[in-house]
Formats: sequence, structure tokens, C-alpha cells
Amino acid sequence: MKMKRVFATLSIVAMFTFGLTTNLMAQEPAAEAPVQEEVAEVENDAVESDAVANDVLSVEEESAETPVEEKTGFHKALKTKFIEGGAGFMSLVAFCLIFGLALCIERIMYLSLSSVDTNALLKKVDDAFAKGGAEEAMKVCKETRGPVASIFYQGLSRYDQGIDVVEKSVASYGSVQMGLLEKNLSWISLFIALAPMLGFMGTVIGMIQAFDMIQQAGDISATIVAGGIKVALLTTVTGLIVAIILQIFYNYILSRIEGLVNDMEDASISLVDIIVKHSK
Repeated sequence: MKMKRVFATLSIVAMFTFGLTTNLMAQEPAAEAPVQEEVAEVENDAVESDAVANDVLSVEEESAETPVEEKTGFHKALKTKFIEGGAGFMSLVAFCLIFGLALCIERIMYLSLSSVDTNALLKKVDDAFAKGGAEEAMKVCKETRGPVASIFYQGLSRYDQGIDVVEKSVASYGSVQMGLLEKNLSWISLFIALAPMLGFMGTVIGMIQAFDMIQQAGDISATIVAGGIKVALLTTVTGLIVAIILQIFYNYILSRIEGLVNDMEDASISLVDIIVKHSK
């Protein structure tokens, strides 16, 4: 009996142990499955990151190999065209532009300083003449800038010689002041005419050089002809641009001079009327 109980006990223990081992073995693959999936995901991420890195490197290499076009500024483009047109004739055209603009600016400044309010000046002269006579009116004209005041001063300085002498003095000195207003205009007109002429001369010389190149090559090449003509025409274009710019300033200066001359003539007539009024 004791042997049977021992055998039965051993049988139960063996069955329990076998069942526990079987359960553990069945659970091990289920536990290993998530780990394998995680490893696969990590490997996929690594492969994708390597592909992205390779794409980035290829793009950088392509961008490094591809030359980047620099933006050409206005100053650089102007310098390039100046050199292409030939430094000799382009320098002469630039000389016309620089000196022509300098004279235009000088004339504009002079005319701006010569402009005065003639009505206010006539009123001051009339009041001064009424208070202190011609001497007081001459002081007012001496303290005022501009050609109108200078003409008044010359006319009042001959007040004692009669009204006829005053009129002649005003007319004569008006011509002198007009000459001063028109000073250097002949040089500006010279530069206006000279700039396109130099441009045309540069074009003719450039065309001659282009035909010389064709003769040396022994064949009419479109590249040689187009390049020579382009370089030759640059001087003409530059000369025309310079002439247009100077012509605009020249006409503006002429309009200012015409306005000042009209003011001088009207003011001279009013001055004579003031002198006649106070002479009575």
C-alpha cells in the first residue's frame, strides 16, 4: 500500500511538472514575436535613413557641380558695355557727358540764385525812393542779388542825367545781364553735337575692323559679323544717350533764361515808371 501511494504521488508530481514545462514552452514564442517585430522596424528605419542621407548627398553634389549664376548689377553691366565698345571712343563720349553735365549744373545753380521776386523788389524800391530818394533806392538794389537788381542799380545811378539816359542805361545793362545768363551755353550745345558724332565715328571704325576680321578669316561668319556690329553700335547708342540727356538740360536752362529775361524787361519798364512818378 505504501508503495502504491508513493508511486501515485510521483505520478502526480511528474504530470504537474510536465504540464508546467509545456505551458512555458508555449508562451516563449509569443514573447519572442514582439521583439522580432521591433527589430524589423528598427532595421527598416535604418535603411530609410540611409536612403535619405544618400539622396541629400547626391543633391549637394549636384548643387556643388552646378555653377550658380551671379546677378549682374547695373554698374558691372555698364562697365562691361563700356569695355566692349572700345575704351578710346567711349572715353571721349563719357568726357562729353561729364563736362556737359558739369556746365548744366553750374548754369542751373546760377539761374536759381538769379531768380528774385520782382514785385517785392519793385515795392521796396518804390518805398525807398519815396523816403530817401535815389540814393536810398540804390542801397536796396545793392543789397539784393540777381540781374534785375543790378539793372535797377545801373538805372538809378544815372537818375540825375535824365529819364532818357536812365532808359538807355537799363537797356544796355540788360543786354549785359542777358549775356551773363547765357554764359557757357555754347559749350553745352557743342557737347550735345559732339557726343553722337563721336559715337558714329566709333561705329564706322568698328565696322571697318569687323570687315578686316572677315577678310582675315576668309569666310563670312555670322559670329564675326554679329560681334563686330554689336561692338561698333555700342558707341553710337552711348553717344545718342549722352546727347539726349544734355539736350533735356539745355532746353530746361533756356526756358529758365527766357523767364528771367521777361522778368527783367517788365521790371525795367516798371522802374522807369517809378522814376517818372517821383520826378514830378
